[in-house]
Amino acid sequence: MSDILAAFEEYLSVIKALDTQTVESYITDLKQLETQSSKTLLRLETVDILSFLSTFENKRTLNRKLSSINSFYHFCHRNDFTAMKIRIPMAKVPKNLPKYLSYEEIMQGVSLIDRTTLAGLRDYALILFLYASGCRVSEALSVQRRDIADGWLKIRFAKGEKERVVPLAPVAVEALEAYLEAAGMQSSNLWLNYRGGVLSRISAYKIVKKYLGISPHVLRHSFASALIIGGADLRVVQELLGHSSLITTQIYTHIQRENLAETMNRYHPLRNGS
Repeated sequence: MSDILAAFEEYLSVIKALDTQTVESYITDLKQLETQSSKTLLRLETVDILSFLSTFENKRTLNRKLSSINSFYHFCHRNDFTAMKIRIPMAKVPKNLPKYLSYEEIMQGVSLIDRTTLAGLRDYALILFLYASGCRVSEALSVQRRDIADGWLKIRFAKGEKERVVPLAPVAVEALEAYLEAAGMQSSNLWLNYRGGVLSRISAYKIVKKYLGISPHVLRHSFASALIIGGADLRVVQELLGHSSLITTQIYTHIQRENLAETMNRYHPLRNGS
C-alpha cells in the first residue's frame, strides 16, 4: 500500500472511527481505481475518475465508489497532498421505503415456535430481542450477558464502533431469561448454536426467515415503525437506532404521514365527503 493510502486508512480508522469493514471497502475501491486507471491516485484527473465510474451501471454501487473517492480527495486536499479539489456529485437513487411488519404479524409468527425445545426458546427470544431493541443483527450477535442489566441493553459493537444504550421490553427480557435458564450455559455470549459456538449471521437470518418470512433487518425497520406510529419523536428514534444523522432516520417519516392520514380518514367528520 502507498504511503498516501496508509495515511488515509489511519485517518478513517482513528479520526473518523469507522468500522474495519467500511475502512477496507474504501481502500479496496481506491486500489481498484488506481489499477484500472494505470496512474497513481494523486496524478488522476476528474476525467480519469469519471471514466472509471462509467463502468458501473448500478447507481448504489456507483455511489459507494464515489463516497470512497470523494472522501479520499477531500482528505488529500485538506492536508495539502494535492492542490486539486475533486468533488463529484452522487447519483440520484430512488428511495426504497422500508418494509416492516406490524406487532400482530410478528406475534402471530412467533406463536408458531415450539418453545418446549431449547432451539425454540432461543429462536423465540432472538426474534423478540431484535424487535424489542432495534438492533442490527451483527450487534445482537455480539451482545454478551454483561451488556444487559435492569432491563437495559448496552450495544458495544455498534456500527462505527459507537456505543448506545436502549431499554428492552419486559416480554423480551422474560423470553431471554427463559432461554438462558434452559440452556444452563456458562458462555458469556447470548446467542449460541447447537455446538455451543456463537450463532452466525446466516443462522440468525434463517431463524427469522423461517417464522416471519423476512430478514432480521426488517425487524429493525419494524421496531422503528412501531415507535413512529406510536408517536415517538424522530430524534428519539434516531438515538435508539444509533443513526449518526437524522437524515437516515427520516426514511420513516412516510409511515408517520400514512398513520396521520389513516387517523384523519377514520375520525374526521368530513371523512365521507358529506
